[in-house]
Amino acid sequence: MNIPFLGNWRKKRGPAFGVAVLSDGAVDAEGVAELLAECDLLRSQAELAGVELDDSVASLEALDQLLPRWRDDEESLPWLGNDAGLYVGTVIVRTVPGAVWQVWPNGHPVVLLTSGREIDVVASGQTWASSGEPELSQLYAEVAEG
Repeated sequence: MNIPFLGNWRKKRGPAFGVAVLSDGAVDAEGVAELLAECDLLRSQAELAGVELDDSVASLEALDQLLPRWRDDEESLPWLGNDAGLYVGTVIVRTVPGAVWQVWPNGHPVVLLTSGREIDVVASGQTWASSGEPELSQLYAEVAEG
């Protein structure tokens, strides 16, 4: 369907990037973690390729080995990047002791390590989806050892 004003709107604003978690008060950490772990688009792409996303480091390595067919689809690329970032963040939060999701005041989720370092996993996922670097398993290894 050709909707002229929509095409113009997209040209002015560009594609949507990022994800936001908004709250009207107290944040339910478990609820936020479950919401961020969904990653439906990435999970469906992985399933089509025969990769099971079980929140393990091995699944990150398997994702790094997928042929990046999604790079041809400008519409889904940013969403897949979001999902990849949220997925690697989920693996970090579930397997690195002390790592937790933190939501910035603007709603942007990051992973907070016990050292106080904040990891913008969504930005890393965007970069991975568009170029393959850094590999998700490499990002995890850097976070886990530091």
